[in-house]
Amino acid sequence: MTHDYKRNGTATLFAALNAVDGKVISLCQDRHRHQEWIKFLRLLDDATPADKQLHLIADNYATHKHPKVQRWLSRHPQFHIHFTPTSSSWLNMVERFFRDLTHNRLKRGVFRDVEELILAIDEYVDRHNEKPEPFIWTARANDILEKVKRARKALDNAQSVWRTTLASKGAIRAVASQTLLS
Repeated sequence: MTHDYKRNGTATLFAALNAVDGKVISLCQDRHRHQEWIKFLRLLDDATPADKQLHLIADNYATHKHPKVQRWLSRHPQFHIHFTPTSSSWLNMVERFFRDLTHNRLKRGVFRDVEELILAIDEYVDRHNEKPEPFIWTARANDILEKVKRARKALDNAQSVWRTTLASKGAIRAVASQTLLS
């Protein structure tokens, strides 16, 4: 952001990506509460044949688990919600669409108000849906698991250094406090 950046408002984008054909169903809202989530679920319900099962992948945001959402889902058994683990947004392919939207349309964009932002998002989704293509996950499972192992090892090493540092600071504080008391 530049020094003269001014935020003119925000919008929440709810989106569902059809993994088979790449089409996106989206809805922009002012907020991200359970009411807006249910409104999006209704949109998906209206846009999908009744005999189709819908498997939605969502993050663990409380809105997605609200009791009113749970009641709505219990009345719509064709909906199946799967939650990604914390910090695993990469498991949700719609995140790839969000990245493309951000990179290709929103980044460095100038929007004087929320309506302009929503119009830009809607136009991008419409253009995407004119020639949709499914996202193909090209990474092999073994490559992903190796990357996870390397990340875990790096995290364990960092935690070990952190514990050692804290332990030595604790020892210094203990010595300092003994000195002050004597």
